[in-house]
Amino acid sequence: MSGPGNQALNINSVVAQHANLEITNHGSDWYYAVCALMGAFTILFMALSFTKPQEDRLFHYITAGITGVACISYFAMGSNLGQTPIQAEFIRPGSRWVWPAGTREIFYARYIDWVVTTPLLLLDLLLTAGVPTPTILATLLADEIMIGTGLVGALTRTRFKWGFWAFGTAALFFIAYELLFDARRHAQTLGGDAKKTFMLCGVLLISIWFLYPVAWGLSEGGNVIHPDGEAVFYGVLDILAKPVFGLLLLWGHRKITSSQLGLRIRNRSHAASEKYNPGPRNVQPEGPGSNVGGTTTGASPPTTA
Repeated sequence: MSGPGNQALNINSVVAQHANLEITNHGSDWYYAVCALMGAFTILFMALSFTKPQEDRLFHYITAGITGVACISYFAMGSNLGQTPIQAEFIRPGSRWVWPAGTREIFYARYIDWVVTTPLLLLDLLLTAGVPTPTILATLLADEIMIGTGLVGALTRTRFKWGFWAFGTAALFFIAYELLFDARRHAQTLGGDAKKTFMLCGVLLISIWFLYPVAWGLSEGGNVIHPDGEAVFYGVLDILAKPVFGLLLLWGHRKITSSQLGLRIRNRSHAASEKYNPGPRNVQPEGPGSNVGGTTTGASPPTTA
């Protein structure tokens, strides 16, 4: 039952079926707090995009999209919506936290969030490192496998759920390999701010992501912790993996342009201006800019009269 301040659980008790073990008012309050935090960072990231030219706002839009989708997801979970009851594999009658469980609440809204936001997180990193498109697509596919198997496992009441957990964990190891070896090699080629930003954010993200299978095993999988504890565990991880990650990434991108990463983003207003006002063009050399790749070598020193 929810308290006098937060009536979401009472109001939405008539929506769909409910599990024996579900969030309390404390869990709902926490979800709403994370929702507000995600919303605030979405506004912040969009505001920061105005400090860059339109053709260099890609990373701001991606990062704002991540927290924006998470905001909606956390609103749903705080309202006790986007959930379904699933028979718990482990009843644990002696546990003080999950003793009422015959069925446990599973938030499929969380997985809808992840199936959108986790590929965007990887896209932030892989584009920063200048990874080729085929490698990006393969890594994103592994990510979708990871999330899909996690959802199917969470909705499975028998021990076969752990098979899906194993498939998802294997996909996570593939993602870690791509980030720590392949993408790092490309980032080292770029050098400069791109390399520093990728290394910082990449290590942060993959370190956090390896805690998600642990959270899954303690909540949807093993029914060890209460849904309120599940809310805090996942919420802290999501805060680190989305707003904190986003701040660090955009700070690293403050002096990086899209062209320095090999991204050719056309500004149509500039193209129209060149069409109707032809004039001499300032042709830039190909390859990473000086801020990304370091100082240009091999340039002849200035001559003196």
